Amino acid sequence: MRWVFAILCFGLIGLVGRMAWLQVLQAPELEARARALQTQRTQPIGIRRSIVDRTGRLVALDEQHFRLWAHPRYFNFPGDDPGLIRKPIDVASKLSGLLSIPMAELAQRLGDRDSGVKLAEGLDIESADQISNLGISGLDLEPYPQRLYPQGSLFANVVGFLNLDRIPQAGLEQSRHEDLLRHEQVRSMRRGADGTPLPDDLGPGVFYGDDLRLQLTLDARLQELAEKALAAQVKQWNAKKGVAIVMDVSNGELLVLTSTPTYDPNKYWKYSPSLFREWSVQDLYEPGSTFKPINLALALQEGVIKPGGMVNDTGSMKIGGWPITNHDRQSNGVIDYATVLQVSSNVGMVKVMRHLKPSLYWDWLRRLGVDSRPDTDLPGAVAGQLKTKQEFVSQPIELATAAFGQGFSLTPLKLAQLHALIANGGYLVSPHITRGLRSGEVLAPPRGAKSGHQLLRPEVARVVRDWMESVVEKGSGKGAKTPGYRIGGKTGTAQKAMNGIYIPGAKICSFVAHLPVENPRYVVLVVVDEPQGANAYGSTVAVPVAKQIIDGLLVIEKIPPSNNQTKSQPAKG
Repeated sequence: MRWVFAILCFGLIGLVGRMAWLQVLQAPELEARARALQTQRTQPIGIRRSIVDRTGRLVALDEQHFRLWAHPRYFNFPGDDPGLIRKPIDVASKLSGLLSIPMAELAQRLGDRDSGVKLAEGLDIESADQISNLGISGLDLEPYPQRLYPQGSLFANVVGFLNLDRIPQAGLEQSRHEDLLRHEQVRSMRRGADGTPLPDDLGPGVFYGDDLRLQLTLDARLQELAEKALAAQVKQWNAKKGVAIVMDVSNGELLVLTSTPTYDPNKYWKYSPSLFREWSVQDLYEPGSTFKPINLALALQEGVIKPGGMVNDTGSMKIGGWPITNHDRQSNGVIDYATVLQVSSNVGMVKVMRHLKPSLYWDWLRRLGVDSRPDTDLPGAVAGQLKTKQEFVSQPIELATAAFGQGFSLTPLKLAQLHALIANGGYLVSPHITRGLRSGEVLAPPRGAKSGHQLLRPEVARVVRDWMESVVEKGSGKGAKTPGYRIGGKTGTAQKAMNGIYIPGAKICSFVAHLPVENPRYVVLVVVDEPQGANAYGSTVAVPVAKQIIDGLLVIEKIPPSNNQTKSQPAKG
């Protein structure tokens, strides 16, 4: 009994000592090991925020895909003996149907390697779940985000794309890169034996979900309509390229900004890098006759002409030894300013602008920002080109050519901005394509009030709009007429210059419209570069595209007819 008692005492002392050793000396190490087993750490995989159009339609998004890695030395099926290692052909037979890859090819890929064999990439969640449900040891699914563009080429010119390394290469993906990076952090969370999250040791914001999206002002419905109409016309006239813009004149929001040719950002590697730039904001051209309404507005603003005035169009004239003629070389006699726009008289415009001092005219072109970069969120926007004040003032031919929109250059975007100035009553608004980051299903309404600096008197803008309406009613813009609606416009067919030299036979055809004239809400601009054919003019090439866009715009934006509106009267003076 003494020996038994002694053994029990020694055992009890040993047990107490072991407990003391574990709970006092080894406690920190054991606690750390337990924490490691109980804590789940989730590393962020770099998902970007989505991009949506003005109605919430997805334009760009990140979708989780998976890579499938194989480690043959660990191949084992559920129910197998833990020590059994399956042959690659056994695993290949299970995966062949799910991966749509022949079993022999899969077995060949596995070969005789022990580990690190990539079997597939770009697997969607459903396929990954099916593979995971097989329960095969030795298969590893690696998640990663992939940028998708559901609208294909529709927004490629402004949104851009990510390359295979997820580095932004063009468009908003590049210019708004920081805004598109989603808020993510490493998550450390303790779980109980049944997987329930434990309330202690949770970092701040561990359950925060970033659902912000970058919302555009563009409308996918109008964008698609404009893109199809423009592409068809560019193809019909064998032109080099074309662009269409629709701008809300009250706040500068762009509903449409499309150009052709374009590319599919989902398969960008198949296209020439020259297509990755948006030429409507990066390439300069001479606007030609589409600038004439702006020049008339400047003359009215300075009081050198009156709304009811007249000008004698002699058909031709000489300025500093240089001949100036109308496009048809015809004389139109004594005509009013509305008719100057209707017949697109170059001679009439030169005689009008001669009343404006060259230095003052140049100052106005600078004030309009012809040679400065537009205040816009469009990536890559550039400034136009304007002769120096010394050249403009000392050489009379410079003022003469500027009178009918040549001798200086700007981008289509800048021209749309300047026509919005006339349409909205004299405010220079900032063109833009983004409304900002939005959360959940809440989308931002368009801005209601006019923004921008006022440069022209409202009555001046109203008179010019009435003159532009006569172009659609009686002049070269007849193709844009829409029953029940008052629409103003101006066509343009300008010579194309390169490095200061006009290219023989090369021209740029364009058309700009304001609607509805009694209370303008939108400007529509279409520009087509180098259409081929003797009958290629703004009225034949650009107007048909603008007409289709206008028809769609009236329906989508629910613009009421103008039949019951009273036509505005020209200001007296």
